[in-house]
Amino acid sequence: MALEHDRLSASSFGASSGALGAVQRNRVLRNTYLLLALSMVPTVIGAAIGVRTGFTFFSGSPFIGLMVFMGIAFGFFFAIEKFKNSGLGVALLLGFTFFMGLMLSRLVGHVLGFSNGASLVMTAFGGTAAIFAVMATVATVSKRDFTGMGRWLFVGVLVILAAAVANIWLQMPALTLTISALAILIFSAFILVDLQRVVNGGETNYVTATLSVYLSVYNVFSNLLAMLGIFGGNDD
Repeated sequence: MALEHDRLSASSFGASSGALGAVQRNRVLRNTYLLLALSMVPTVIGAAIGVRTGFTFFSGSPFIGLMVFMGIAFGFFFAIEKFKNSGLGVALLLGFTFFMGLMLSRLVGHVLGFSNGASLVMTAFGGTAAIFAVMATVATVSKRDFTGMGRWLFVGVLVILAAAVANIWLQMPALTLTISALAILIFSAFILVDLQRVVNGGETNYVTATLSVYLSVYNVFSNLLAMLGIFGGNDD
């Protein structure tokens, strides 16, 4: 599968307006969808390897594990942004999605431990796909500008992150469920915002766009799977 790489400069879409022409916008959107689909492959491979090997990441110290994870993740973010206009940026993005698959493997392995675990995973996948399809459709056809929601959604992410860190020590099931439910809502909205930025020409690089959308899809899936495991897991 070949991905067209666009080095989009101000002269290609108008420095005064910052808006891409329809052809360029569609190309960026198409490449974003293609690269997003491709990124699912290393994610699945990483998750499968993690489940088979019993991969753990500082399980004895969740806080340290979180800090190390954030350090690695932001290292990837910096590198991907730096090389986003080259093939290395694509390779780094795929490497990041493999790493995220490894990080997902503990949750997937836990859910697969239920007798109906495989169906729960497929339900989470189907639910995530449905949410993505709805948000992508709205982003494409709606005349309303949703991009202004971005700053408020970012505040919501910070609140969720703070609550998740606090819950490492609190271990409150009700807070866990609240965090997951809010994460699903917030990151579903982020899918809409990020895709509409591409549709409207606000995002000109498909590698950056794919990273943003991937993170939202990943968080929707993982939190949906966590909730399904809590409410629908069958030990029989």
